[in-house]
Amino acid sequence: MKIGNLVLENPLILAPMAGITQLPFRRLAREAGCALVVTEMVSANGLVHGSKKTTELLISHPNERPLSAQIFGADPEIMKEAALIVQTAGADLLDVNLGCSVRRVIRQGAGAALMREPERLEAVLKGIRSAVSLPLTVKMRTGWEPSGKQAIRAARIAEYCGVDAVAIHPRTAIQGFSGRADWSLIARLKESVSMSVIGNGDIRGPDDVLRMQRETGCDGVMIGRAAIGNPWIFTQALDLMHARPPRWPDRPKRLNTVLRYIDYAVNHFGEGRAVRILRSRLGWFTKGLPHSSCFRASIARLKTTQEMVDAVRTYFESLETADLS
Repeated sequence: MKIGNLVLENPLILAPMAGITQLPFRRLAREAGCALVVTEMVSANGLVHGSKKTTELLISHPNERPLSAQIFGADPEIMKEAALIVQTAGADLLDVNLGCSVRRVIRQGAGAALMREPERLEAVLKGIRSAVSLPLTVKMRTGWEPSGKQAIRAARIAEYCGVDAVAIHPRTAIQGFSGRADWSLIARLKESVSMSVIGNGDIRGPDDVLRMQRETGCDGVMIGRAAIGNPWIFTQALDLMHARPPRWPDRPKRLNTVLRYIDYAVNHFGEGRAVRILRSRLGWFTKGLPHSSCFRASIARLKTTQEMVDAVRTYFESLETADLS
């Protein structure tokens, strides 16, 4: 798959998710075969005003490349400046958020609110395109009503402004994750623009990746919630694409992945912060396994990396050696 001058090794992309697609998890996704990972949503205002917390979201590691950085904002000049900061920071691709409907984002006129203001959207995208040479994408929802007209209008504006690809999660801005994603809109969008279209929404397993491509004709598939604690979904989807039986992680592979995640988190955040984060993150990787609730409870008060590692090893050693899929 190609986005601008960036050639991806396959059509699988990790969706940006606040508090989830931090650097340590992005590395796991890349190792599992994901072709492109995306940062958490980054505030353009925060970048331009030098917020340390915001700027840290752009820190990357060579092993996660290529990396897309997603920004949100509504002021054309601020977005243009933020885009330049992203380019200077070394991202391989820039994405503009047109889908977030969280109140604090909408109040700024950003995220999905931009889909209601075509003139402002055009000004934002033109400004960014004039400032940076990075491949440029937008990620959007259906809009504020289910017809999809706003999404098609926004995509056409984006293409006119020089955007290289559009990712669409076909639920409305107010729908959240309720109901079902309307994949027919992905197909309609693909017919409405000539740039690459990336489908997103209701990918629950590797079979859904192939089904979305078959039903919609989309160029790429973006996987979000199904990858949380399950980076192996990328490996399994690639297996199916190559007509191979999907590989399910056995106990040693799961253990190894969790230990790497701990190591990546400590290296990135430092031990104290990493341990606090890991208390709620390690449970992702044991969902559906025997006694996972006991494991989550056992790590809730741990304070050191070694305690985390010991707890993980103890838990996995307690599991039966049978297939854990």
